[in-house]
Amino acid sequence: MEMDMMPKFSSKDEEIDFWKALSLKYKKGCEEAQEELLEFQEGSRELEAELEAQLGQAEHRVKDLHSENQRLKNEVETLKERLEQQYSQSFKQISVLEDDLGQTRSIKEKLHKYVRELEQSNDDLERAKRATIVSLENFEQRLNQAIERNAFLESELDEKESLLVSVQRLKDEARDLRQELAVRERQADMSRMSAPSSPTQDNIKMDSAVQASLSLPATPLTKSLDNAFANPSVLSNGYGSNCPLTPSARISALNIVSDLLRKVGRTIRVGKDE
Repeated sequence: MEMDMMPKFSSKDEEIDFWKALSLKYKKGCEEAQEELLEFQEGSRELEAELEAQLGQAEHRVKDLHSENQRLKNEVETLKERLEQQYSQSFKQISVLEDDLGQTRSIKEKLHKYVRELEQSNDDLERAKRATIVSLENFEQRLNQAIERNAFLESELDEKESLLVSVQRLKDEARDLRQELAVRERQADMSRMSAPSSPTQDNIKMDSAVQASLSLPATPLTKSLDNAFANPSVLSNGYGSNCPLTPSARISALNIVSDLLRKVGRTIRVGKDE
């Protein structure tokens, strides 16, 4: 384009001047370009050095960051493993605690049931205790009654034994009296046979005593026993004195003994029936 726009010269000198001026212009531009190139190269070298320094710093930083990243990865892996272990342990602990909770609930239910059973048993025992106390009171009452009845029966038995002893004594005394009375009657019969026309005073007294004794009422059992026990000498001879018994007294004693034997026999039969 410059060749197309090249002007037309009128002379050689003008052309030479033109080309000189153009070469100077280009030379100056080249020198300026070289200076700029040198400045650019110097700036480039400085920039390159700075960039290399920054690159070294960046690489060092990257290396540090890579190491830090690796360390953090290792820590993350360690934390993951620890977390998994803790999770596994926590899961096991939770399972154990759930089992313990289930067992505790089961034990609690059993204890509640046992407490209810104990309360029911306690109520039953209280009722049984009250019933036992009532039964025991009734038993004590019956026992006291039985003891009283036993004491009464023992006293009656002692009285009956005493009565039996007294009856045996009275039987012996009655036997002796009958024998003596028979002897007296034989003596009286012999006296009457020896002197029929003149009875003696003793026979008259004996007849009157017999008649008097036959007319006497029977002595009650209690009165005769009281007199016999109050005065033991009555059991030996029929009266309290040591004088010989008259026929009327002996007949009266025989009536008393007979009445007493009858009543004692009835008492013994009634006691046996009871």
